[in-house]
Amino acid sequence: MNINEFVNSIHKHQKIAIFRHVHPDCDAFGSQFGCKQWLIDNFKDKDIRAVGIERTDQGIWPDLDTAEDEWYQGALAIILDTANLERIDDSNYTKCEEIIKIDHHPNREPYGDVILVDESAAATCEILTGIFKSIKESSISTQAASYLYKGILTDTLCYKTSNTTAKTLEEGAYLATTGINIPEINRELFDISLKEFEFKGYIQSNFKLFNEHIAYIIIDQKTLNLWSLTASQARNYVSSLGNVKEFEAWCIFTQRDSKDKTVYYDGSLRSKHVTINDIAEKYHGGGHKNASGVKDLTLDSISSLLSEIDTRINQIK
Repeated sequence: MNINEFVNSIHKHQKIAIFRHVHPDCDAFGSQFGCKQWLIDNFKDKDIRAVGIERTDQGIWPDLDTAEDEWYQGALAIILDTANLERIDDSNYTKCEEIIKIDHHPNREPYGDVILVDESAAATCEILTGIFKSIKESSISTQAASYLYKGILTDTLCYKTSNTTAKTLEEGAYLATTGINIPEINRELFDISLKEFEFKGYIQSNFKLFNEHIAYIIIDQKTLNLWSLTASQARNYVSSLGNVKEFEAWCIFTQRDSKDKTVYYDGSLRSKHVTINDIAEKYHGGGHKNASGVKDLTLDSISSLLSEIDTRINQIK
């Protein structure tokens, strides 16, 4: 991982645009806003913008920046937590002069002029913390650390996932030394309203089983409207089906708007032991070994996806 190239690219460009993936989670936003804040704190002469379209309802984040098409000419693009070009939530990266990719997903599409990928890291925020620490004469402010800590905490499910390592804990502990308010961050990320509590109950009462090992639920637009939830908000409840001894994998699929008559679904997938990100890649998605997303599925392709996961589960039994 050549951090010198990262620093040199920052020095070379006056304008820096920071991108992340579609359907953003807290690691996507944490790395995006953590990187932006670190750049603002340490490179005060730069024009830095965190760009994108989609939002998330988990956590409190700043507003995204905007820019005219012409602004991207000659700019540096830093693309975070995004394994492949298809999943970047803003096509304006194509107008930038140089691209830096920083990610912890499998590097199957090594795009960019500078590639900083560490597949052993539990979160992109973990990678950024290590990079920022190693750069002399720079510092991580409490605000930047708060964003980065949110990404590490959520991508590890509070340090419970199998990819949580001593390095993960080390970077989290370092961020804690900046004075972040850990109890407040936990409340911000994990406290839920009564309505959300009731929706979790709905999921747990209406899920289905696929061959005994996979719990899943398909939520149509009518149900989303009934609960006044967006599809993205509903998929955030995938953990409501976790922590059950009998479940090897669990999934939430939500209907999304379509310009034609075909009904499409996006999904969030989780597993205990089997690798699912390579399967997700076949269904317009990707992600971590045990946590991935998919999109643009029909009911038939959902059935096919579940069958593939089930086959893999049976292979390890």
